[in-house]
Amino acid sequence: MGTKIVLWLIWLVFVAYTLLLAPLDQLGNLTLIEKLVKLQWMDINPILAAIFSLMGVWPMIYASLLLIDERMQDISAWPSLLLSNGSGVIGLLPYLILRQPNQEFSGQKDILLKTLDSHAFGIFLSLATAGLLAYAMLAGDWGDFIRQWHTNHFVHLISLDFCLMCVLFPSILGDDMARRGLRDSRIFWTVTLVPLLGALAYLCLRPPLKESSI
Repeated sequence: MGTKIVLWLIWLVFVAYTLLLAPLDQLGNLTLIEKLVKLQWMDINPILAAIFSLMGVWPMIYASLLLIDERMQDISAWPSLLLSNGSGVIGLLPYLILRQPNQEFSGQKDILLKTLDSHAFGIFLSLATAGLLAYAMLAGDWGDFIRQWHTNHFVHLISLDFCLMCVLFPSILGDDMARRGLRDSRIFWTVTLVPLLGALAYLCLRPPLKESSI
């Protein structure tokens, strides 16, 4: 119950903060978002382009856990996952709040779950992330990004959104580990304390989920 209260508070505060800043009302932000979506990055700081792209990687990381988790839930994870691609944690949090703790999996994996559960999927996301991080580190201008973080509401909010995606991942990690027989708390804390890269390493190395007859 305490975890759900914290998640509700995070959701309410971030929704209110987003409405207060109203990033789409700020001059030039719609054009900026259009360029990011169309990959027209020539005049965009690579750090911002990388963060925007990684906000597309995070929903796929969550999907690899939540679409397995929903098998034993009364609600579907699909609406939240689809919304999270455009709204980040605002779209993702409703499922995390409404789901019940569950450490079991029953039945067979369909093609989608087999793909999401595979090491190849984790490796694909890791390679994509490595490329984006290298692009940001080698070509990015941190001074310009910090200035934009202070002055541009969209840059400010998407950066906070990215951080919250990292912070919320442990809320579903424990159940996924238990389904796979991973009881070592050191694994949990290693994944938790290494934002993003820890989650990707987990997807690459976690044991396959065992299937069972219903």
